[in-house]
Amino acid sequence: MRHNLTAAPAAEGGSPYDRLRALGIELPSVPPPVANFVTHVREGNLLFLSGQGPMQGDGFEHHGRVGDDVTVEQAYAHARITGLNLLAVMQEALGSLDKVRRVVKLLGMVNAVPHFTQHPQVINGCSDLFLDVFGETKGRHARSAVGMGSLPNQITVEIEAVVAVED
Repeated sequence: MRHNLTAAPAAEGGSPYDRLRALGIELPSVPPPVANFVTHVREGNLLFLSGQGPMQGDGFEHHGRVGDDVTVEQAYAHARITGLNLLAVMQEALGSLDKVRRVVKLLGMVNAVPHFTQHPQVINGCSDLFLDVFGETKGRHARSAVGMGSLPNQITVEIEAVVAVED
């Protein structure tokens, strides 16, 4: 099930920035790491992005457990916010989202109650955003979506990514 929270993106051939404009999205500043690590590491033509969480541009961070005090729809929106933070890291690391050759892999972690089963639907918030921004060819990716007993600061979702980049 795909949730369309904003206007449709530009045509498949548009740049990521054209698509962001069509969606009415301005990228946030890169949130600082919460511990002793960096936001990204580039090795050859691969960019590894550290896990990001659902921190809004104004610094507000979403907390809670999905299936308890957070709904699937709310968590989907939180995963989308997390995707925006990952895009901000990509832009900072590469200087331009135009250098993204392909989103290769996402690992989405959901802070959920033990009986929760809709992890993929939650992480679709990020996956759908990446498809909207990069298109089918560059945005379609491999993915894992798993449940966790807790996440740092009790955030609702954390997502990390691997991206293939242009030289």
